[in-house]
Amino acid sequence: MPRPAARVLALLELLQSGGTRAVGELADRLDVDERTVRRYVEHLLDLDVPVESVRGRYGGYRLAAGYRMPPLMLGEDEALAVLLGLVAGRRAGLMTAAGAASETAAAKIRRVLPERLRSRLDAVLGSLAFTAAPGEQPVPETAVLLPIADAVRHHHPVAIRYTAADGRRSDRTLHPHGLVAHSGRWYVTGTDPAIGEERTFRLDRIADARALPGSFERPAGVDPAERVLTGLATAPYRHEVTLRVQGTAEQIRTRLPAGIALVEEPPTGADAEHWSRVELRAQRLDWLPGVLAALDLPFVIDRPDELRDLVAAFADRLVRSARRTRPGAGAAFEG
Repeated sequence: MPRPAARVLALLELLQSGGTRAVGELADRLDVDERTVRRYVEHLLDLDVPVESVRGRYGGYRLAAGYRMPPLMLGEDEALAVLLGLVAGRRAGLMTAAGAASETAAAKIRRVLPERLRSRLDAVLGSLAFTAAPGEQPVPETAVLLPIADAVRHHHPVAIRYTAADGRRSDRTLHPHGLVAHSGRWYVTGTDPAIGEERTFRLDRIADARALPGSFERPAGVDPAERVLTGLATAPYRHEVTLRVQGTAEQIRTRLPAGIALVEEPPTGADAEHWSRVELRAQRLDWLPGVLAALDLPFVIDRPDELRDLVAAFADRLVRSARRTRPGAGAAFEG
C-alpha cells in the first residue's frame, strides 16, 4: 500500500478512537506536517467519511455521526473482542430476533481481516467451548427492542401489544423504567399508569411497541434489575421454601442463584448471631440440597419437611462417599 494511503487510513484509525484530535497531535502521530494532515482529511471527506473541523483553542478534527458507518479500523485485540462478543452474545441469548445479523456481522469482519490474523482468530473460535448451551431461548424483535429502549431513555410512554404466558392478549400502556437481560431473556420494567403499579414484561411476548406523546417522571431509586430478580423470586411455583441462614444478605446472595431467593436480614442488634430469613420458590426440590451445602453456612429448614428429608439423604450419600477408600476410575484433569 502506498505510504500516503496508509497514512490516510492511520488518520481514520486515530479519529475513530474518539474525541477531538488537535492538528499538531495528528501531525506528530503520522510523522507529517499539519498541511498534509489537512490534505488527508480532505481525502477522507471525498470518501464520505464524516470528519468535522472544530475551531477554537481546543479545536482539531473529530468524526461526526454520518448517514452510514465509515470504514472501521480494528487491531488484533479489537477484532478478537468484537468476534468473541458476537459469539458470546449469541450463546447467551442476547441477540434479537434478527439473529442472522450477528452471523453476517461476524462474516464481514472476518472477510476483511488479513489472512494471518483471520487464521489466528479462527483458531481461537474453533477451540472455544462453552460449559452449557442456553437452549433455544425466545428473543425479542428489533422493532420492539429499539422503540422501548428509546422510550426508556427519553421518558416517553409506550404502547405495547402483549401476549401473556396463558395466551391472553392485551394492549397496554407502560411508563418504562429500564431494560434487563437475565438468563437469556429480555425484560422491560415500568409503571402501568392505568393501575399505578409496577409491571414487568418479557420482550419476546411483545408483538408491537410504539412511543406515545408526552413524558413521565421516573420514580427515584428505581432499580429495574432488582425488580426483575424480585419478580422471578416471588413468581408462583410448586414449592415455597423458608430457611434461616446464619450469615449476611451479601454472603447469601453471592452463593444463591440470582432471581430465586428473597433475603431478609434481622434488624441491627436484634440477632447477635445474625440469622437471616430466606424465601425461595421452586418447581423441584431435588437440586436444593447441593445448593444449600455450597452455602457453607449454618442453616435451618423451616419448610417444607420434604426438603429436610432430601438434605438428610444428600448428607448420607456424601458421608458414604467420604468413607470409601477405593477410588473410582476417572479421567485425569490438569488445571
